[in-house]
Amino acid sequence: MNFDLTEEQQMIKNTIREFASEEVAPGALERDKNKKFPIEVFQKLSRMGMMGLPFPEEYGGGGADTISFAIVTEELSRACGSTGITYSAHISLGGAPIHLFGTEEQKRRYLTPICSGESFGAFGLTEPNAGSDAGGTRTSAKEMDEMFVINGNKCFITNASFAKHLAITAITGEEVGKKEISAIIVPTNTPGFKIFDHYEKMGLNASNTTELVLENVKVPTDHLLGKKGEGFKQFLITLDGGRIGIGAMAVGIAQSALEKSLQYAKERIQFGNSISSFQAIQFKLADMAMKVELARNMVYKAAWLKDQGRPFKKEAAMCKLYASEICMEVTNQAVQIHGGYGYMKEYHVERLMRDAKLLEIGEGTSEIQRTVISREIGC
Repeated sequence: MNFDLTEEQQMIKNTIREFASEEVAPGALERDKNKKFPIEVFQKLSRMGMMGLPFPEEYGGGGADTISFAIVTEELSRACGSTGITYSAHISLGGAPIHLFGTEEQKRRYLTPICSGESFGAFGLTEPNAGSDAGGTRTSAKEMDEMFVINGNKCFITNASFAKHLAITAITGEEVGKKEISAIIVPTNTPGFKIFDHYEKMGLNASNTTELVLENVKVPTDHLLGKKGEGFKQFLITLDGGRIGIGAMAVGIAQSALEKSLQYAKERIQFGNSISSFQAIQFKLADMAMKVELARNMVYKAAWLKDQGRPFKKEAAMCKLYASEICMEVTNQAVQIHGGYGYMKEYHVERLMRDAKLLEIGEGTSEIQRTVISREIGC
């Protein structure tokens, strides 16, 4: 077993860490306060060639691997969780399904602008009555005169305000009481397609979270992504990869909480000594460091399995579950170590704690991850 990063992976890590420290971190607090989407950051990432990092070069991508994607997501999240989730969703939810299931024409037409950063990647899956139970999908797409006529709405969709197109899931038929769910690529400027950015969120305030309303939206039937009736299967495959991104996000946020706590503990003087000399604080920091390292190894293992073309569903669920839960633990302890200052926004750790919570919910709750794992181990 070799735990060393390749030369290319290490170069990407060094580059993105420097970028995140200099370009992303300084404005994180202000963006969280003002709920300002980091568009300038992503314009710079586009010029760096990061927006299509794991996709083939023929579509404008970087031809890199999933581990490299995880590294970039981790480093961006270490600086700013909102930036991290925007990037992760752009790649794993926006670009991945088109890359995995699209025709050659669809890839050239829709994946290329995602890779260049001309369009952000987004995926319309969740509905008010269809979260983990995607079978509860109500959005419909009726076929008429070689067109899909789509009606319905989606909620909690990341990046849609900045996407020129996105794949959505919709019911395209029903047989013996069973819904036929398909994925369809829909340009966001299609008449009848409305995007609302009105959510008041607990955290990740600088990310774009939207509601989609589709009223008699018409797109040609050649906008079908993959095979008809396989949308449910496609989104499950898509989420497997997305969970690696969420795991990487969790590692980045937890790493930031650990670093800020260690620095504070060394500087904070109580009873004549820095609190880092107190065993109670040392043990907290030791446990935080251990859990972050374990989570990172789990994320990298899942990413490596994916890159090797081997099954990774169980490992993706495990890394997402473990990393998101330890992220909540670590950020909680970071606030505790900071004491009263931890409750103040200027010290950042309360933001990290707020951002961390979504990771136990998005792309499958912790309970759903345990369901996936239990099935994979033969329960």
